[in-house]
Amino acid sequence: MKAVLPSLKGRSWVPYLLVALTVAASLAGLTVRPATGVGEETADYVIVAGAAGLRWDDLDPQRTPALWQEARAGAIGWLSVRSAHATTCPDDGWLTLGAGNFAVWDADRVTGQCRPVAPAIEQPDGIGANLPELAGVVRSNADDQPFNAVPGALAESNRCTYAVGAGAAIAAARPFGRVDRYAATLPADPTGLFGICQLNLVDLGTISGSGAVRQSQVAQADATLARVLAARPPRSLVVVAGVGDTDTTSRLHVAIAEGPGWDNGWLTSPGTGREGYVQLVDLAPTILTALGRPAPDGLFGGRTATVTGGRPVDPADAVLGRHDANQRAGAQLGIAGTFFLGLAIVQIALFILVVPLMIRARRHAGPTGPASPSRLLVRVTEVLLIASGLTIPAALLADAVPWWRAGHPVIVFASLTFALVAAGTAAIRFAPRYGRTLWPLGLVAGAAVAVITVDLFTGAELQLNGVAGYSAIEGSRYVGLGSVGLGVFVAGALVVAGCLAQQVRRRWRPVVVVLIGGFAVIMVGSPYLGADPVGAVAVTGGVCVAAAISTGGWLTFPRFAWATVAAVAVTIGFAVLDLRRPEQERGTLGRFVTELFDGSAGPAIQRAASSSGHALDSPLTLLALAGALMLAFSQFSAWGGLNRVFGLHPALRAALGGTTVAVLIAGVLQGAGFGVAGAAAAVAVPLLVLTTMRVLEHAADRTRPEGETDGPGGPGLTRTTSSPDVRVPS
Repeated sequence: MKAVLPSLKGRSWVPYLLVALTVAASLAGLTVRPATGVGEETADYVIVAGAAGLRWDDLDPQRTPALWQEARAGAIGWLSVRSAHATTCPDDGWLTLGAGNFAVWDADRVTGQCRPVAPAIEQPDGIGANLPELAGVVRSNADDQPFNAVPGALAESNRCTYAVGAGAAIAAARPFGRVDRYAATLPADPTGLFGICQLNLVDLGTISGSGAVRQSQVAQADATLARVLAARPPRSLVVVAGVGDTDTTSRLHVAIAEGPGWDNGWLTSPGTGREGYVQLVDLAPTILTALGRPAPDGLFGGRTATVTGGRPVDPADAVLGRHDANQRAGAQLGIAGTFFLGLAIVQIALFILVVPLMIRARRHAGPTGPASPSRLLVRVTEVLLIASGLTIPAALLADAVPWWRAGHPVIVFASLTFALVAAGTAAIRFAPRYGRTLWPLGLVAGAAVAVITVDLFTGAELQLNGVAGYSAIEGSRYVGLGSVGLGVFVAGALVVAGCLAQQVRRRWRPVVVVLIGGFAVIMVGSPYLGADPVGAVAVTGGVCVAAAISTGGWLTFPRFAWATVAAVAVTIGFAVLDLRRPEQERGTLGRFVTELFDGSAGPAIQRAASSSGHALDSPLTLLALAGALMLAFSQFSAWGGLNRVFGLHPALRAALGGTTVAVLIAGVLQGAGFGVAGAAAAVAVPLLVLTTMRVLEHAADRTRPEGETDGPGGPGLTRTTSSPDVRVPS
């Protein structure tokens, strides 16, 4: 025995070495970023032809030949028209285009159809025009909006801008309201018109309604575009964009860029990070880059678009039919809120059902103790808790099937999700080791991690425009982990770490937590996978806290200090490396640190606070609050039993503590409110409650003297009047 002790002592440094190597590997994994270079070829002129409401399903090779030909020849993509307004009406869209940032023309709430584009336009000299309302619009955006948008920033970055039509005038006006050159309509012969100024904007009209009326509007816009194309000067870039919505139903719209360096391909930008997707705010920096002009410092909210290959030549094979992202995104928006609200209601009902079972689950000594709940009721409740914990991962998997193309998409999605939940629940219930205390918890957490991991390695296709993912229409994220996915993944990874750490010796538990936590940090923060450096910072903090208390005991100040130092070190290291890249290639963290140092971080902080406030009315907030209340009851009530779970399984307490820290940090830094916490709670809390019930069943286990019973609450223990013997269940 003495000979073994020195050997163990000599290897006591191994856990610390593994922790250090894992942290280094995590940091290295976060610093590798894909190239985001901008094309070097420039154009002599840029013509932006905008048509509010124009969608890809409006295009047809026979009815819209000009639009179709531009789509075949140029780079195309889906345009998200997010602005500072909840509904991007046409005037908001044109203003956002001219600002290169999220702006709003009129902050009044929109109900039904959008107002027509009808700004007051004065033409005192017959050459240009004045928009007397614009000065007030500029002030209201500066005073009331958190985006630091300056309407007219695009025009101010060019020597001369020509506008045709009212919408184009809004985008072409300088901040004080002056439009350099203006024509109310396109002349009958526009030859030479687009060679006067380098930047030209043309309003093709607004596309709204449906049926024959809509087709007529699209045909008119196509005819106008054909005249523009006939008059375009050599070496010109033509950008066609559906610059806004026409009612409260948000959509994805047309984006086409055709000209030198913009051949057949997909449009993308560092702002979206996904092929085939660009934002309305990306158009202004793209226009200036194409003209070889610098962008104004700190004013644009978008990034310069680029072209990638691999696109089918025929637009029908790229953006229509089963490739119609607008159809999927629209269906997702219509279902997501109802899905999470329904899940919240189900879980709250389950928690209400579980409370009396938990009170009766713990066996009481004495003849007056309450009877234990029936075994069947307990097992049914366990199955329901497992099913509720699997619901979000099942909803993600359901998006692998194109349910949105069905005649009744809601019914198809619900049926798919229910079938996947049932299959997953059955697999866990009939697993050989189902009876072990931590087995259901670990399996559900592992399933959640597996679903997210596979999705990230395959391009996050399940989350993009998915019910349990994020919507390109809302424009908050286009690639990687969304707030729901982050919550599910963090909770799953740390719970798996806690369950596995519980199986090893105490001094190796931090190693297990850090190894799995390092994997989670890389998955979340890598730009090739989760693409969420802010989320990686939050996960790092949670992993450090979990590792610090995984061996048992309280989160003492020294432990908290060391965990904080480790998290801050990783964060600073990643931020420093990110700051060494060119500005256009920096990630979210690097851009925020830059703003912090140059004093312009105020709008970013205000945006995060405003976004958090808006997120509080989400059903995910209800899930977070319900989960928190259930955990509080389980831990602090006399019948809860969660403290007993933590006493028996301290690594599980570490997992819960780390998850709490991670999701709260992520919610604050990302402006997601309790969205991340709600998703984490939806997966973890039902299974923690199940684990607590199992532990309570054995809370009064002890060696009983002959003749003693557990009262009516004991499982199968009775005392007869004729014999004092105890009957032990078989």
